[in-house]
Amino acid sequence: MGFSGEIVFGRSERPLHEAPVFDGGRADGSDIDAGRPRPGGWQTLHVFDGAVQEGEDLLEAVVDWTGAPACVASVYDSDVALVTGLAPDGRWWQAALNVDLAAALWTEVPDDVDDTSEWADSPEFAAAVELRRAELHAEIPAAATGAVAWARSAGVEVTTPVAAVEGLLRAREVFVEDLFGELLDRLGFPEAAEPQDDDTD
Repeated sequence: MGFSGEIVFGRSERPLHEAPVFDGGRADGSDIDAGRPRPGGWQTLHVFDGAVQEGEDLLEAVVDWTGAPACVASVYDSDVALVTGLAPDGRWWQAALNVDLAAALWTEVPDDVDDTSEWADSPEFAAAVELRRAELHAEIPAAATGAVAWARSAGVEVTTPVAAVEGLLRAREVFVEDLFGELLDRLGFPEAAEPQDDDTD
């Protein structure tokens, strides 16, 4: 069973889970799991389904509280994610990760379909997936350009060409969380420090 929930990435001098939007969520790994921080105050939180009250605009709340750009990856079972980035000036971008798998998962079932298993095996489903895949791939250049502009608004020196970011948005990983981390790396955010083993000898 993979991870389902939100991956929140933002910058704050205080622990990110202290933002009011996370009120009631526990940062002990049961509701909210804090990932390894990145230099410059950048933090990552894995927020499990149900830890944030429904109806909250999570990304906007984080940006308002931190006063800095942030992004949220909405993850389904570690398979696919929809990433949305927002800057304090209101500029935003959005991209799907594991885009080819997302095309199949996000293809809508027609209202007149009674048996979804038969629909999934039909030529009509295959054609619908191809159409959805084409739509998602067509959105990638704008998403990559928006992601680069968002990273620069965060003060990051982006040296990776936009085409390389596009390439990553077309890539596939077994765990979409890994792809999200690779995206942050490619956008130029400082890499998280490797954990140090305790020397008990």
